[in-house]
Amino acid sequence: MSAIDSYTDLTRAVSKNLAPLRTHNAEVMQGFGALSKAALAPGVLDEKTKELIAMAIGVASRCDACLGFHAKALVRLGATPEEFREMLGVAVYMGGGPSLMYAANALAAFEEFSAQPA
Repeated sequence: MSAIDSYTDLTRAVSKNLAPLRTHNAEVMQGFGALSKAALAPGVLDEKTKELIAMAIGVASRCDACLGFHAKALVRLGATPEEFREMLGVAVYMGGGPSLMYAANALAAFEEFSAQPA
């Protein structure tokens, strides 16, 4: 496993740490929430495809929390391990060696959330 002990714990901690921003920067957080909702809304691309894109960017950007949140969403949306691994190949292609290291972390996050009961 990566340096992260649990992506479940990481996403919970990040959510908790965002609470002060929700209180003290409410308009910013509401704006970000609206942007997220609009960006992920089904259109020509479905929500799962958009989440796969978001995960690839999270891998290329080396964002630990992004790996957790997007892995959880992809499990909820029914992404298969094959789809996930194929997406990781594109992320590595676009991000090089550092993305390869984060691809391993992303796979760990996906496997962790896949192992949890629905």
